[in-house]
Amino acid sequence: MHELGIAMQVVDVLAERAQGARVTRVVLEVGMLAALLPDSLRFCFGLATQGTVAEGAELEIIEKPGRARCRACARELELRRPFGRCECGGTDLDWISGEELRIFEMEVA
Repeated sequence: MHELGIAMQVVDVLAERAQGARVTRVVLEVGMLAALLPDSLRFCFGLATQGTVAEGAELEIIEKPGRARCRACARELELRRPFGRCECGGTDLDWISGEELRIFEMEVA
């Protein structure tokens, strides 16, 4: 479960940026192609925050669809999973976005 390692890294960044203040809310943007399960990430976030400035913080996850470009016809399309098919029938796609994980917002008290 790599979500725990990722949650721990997120908590490290939160603690650094909060500079000792208590973190009450966090909004993460997670690309749908990032191979992360939002429910697992929520669970792991709860574990990773124990004993930190983010303990008890509300976590909101915004899932962002991926974007890809078809190598056959150069059309762009939206991806909600790591594979897809272009309108032209092509399946050879270059991912443009969708693997992101970023802290979009955090609130401190």
